Amino acid sequence: MNHQPNNRRHRKIEHWQIIAGLLMLFDVFAMCASYFLALWLRFDLSYSAIIPRYLEAYRSFILIYVLAGVICFYILGMYRSIWTFAGLNLMTRCLMIFGGAGLVHAVAITLFYERMPMSYYIVGMILQSILLTGVRFLNRIRIDIQRRLNANRTDGKHIMLIGAGDAGQSIFQDITRQANGDRVVCIIDDNPNKWHRDFNGVPIVGGRDEILAAVDKYKVDRIFLTMPSAPEEAKRDILNICSETDCEVRTLPGIYQLVSGEV
Repeated sequence: MNHQPNNRRHRKIEHWQIIAGLLMLFDVFAMCASYFLALWLRFDLSYSAIIPRYLEAYRSFILIYVLAGVICFYILGMYRSIWTFAGLNLMTRCLMIFGGAGLVHAVAITLFYERMPMSYYIVGMILQSILLTGVRFLNRIRIDIQRRLNANRTDGKHIMLIGAGDAGQSIFQDITRQANGDRVVCIIDDNPNKWHRDFNGVPIVGGRDEILAAVDKYKVDRIFLTMPSAPEEAKRDILNICSETDCEVRTLPGIYQLVSGEV
């Protein structure tokens, strides 16, 4: 007797889906808590002092608001984003979405339930925006704290980046996320407009003519050439200068090299 293979696939719950579920539960708590705290604060932290019609309006509306809010957040992708790499653009988007939800709350509860105290609208929206945005950036905050701690370590390598463009910024972020103590101590770029300025607290000391002096000044151990789109002649010139140092030199390949298999 032949046994037919079971073609049904048991769907595995991914780690990000668990995080999304927990995030959704936190959103429910945060939205409920934000507006209750706003009402509580309005009446001097005394639950018994809250006017019954305000409390009844809050109780009647909050569950509808939370359900609609979570559905909207899901549609807008608030549970699918990778928050570890979230930047300013995503933070701005979060504040706009959560602030907009607060405006909807204010209009809906006023039209259909009760005109609430002004502080209820303002404090509730502010608390909601802070809680809902803040929890999404906790891991990013942890990474930034770790980066600052790594900057004080003495056992890591001192790294010079050559190139302050998009590729250099990506490599910079990758290095600062590591927990091995390596840190970028200076940046070289041939664009004079970037000289003597800082990138996340790291000085852009000058052009390629400053490489040798910067290596000595900042006690550089490694040099990363992060100019994948630069002309080959420019790269050779920079690598020739780097060869006069005792540093380990690494180059970031271009997209064409990666696709063509040259790397």
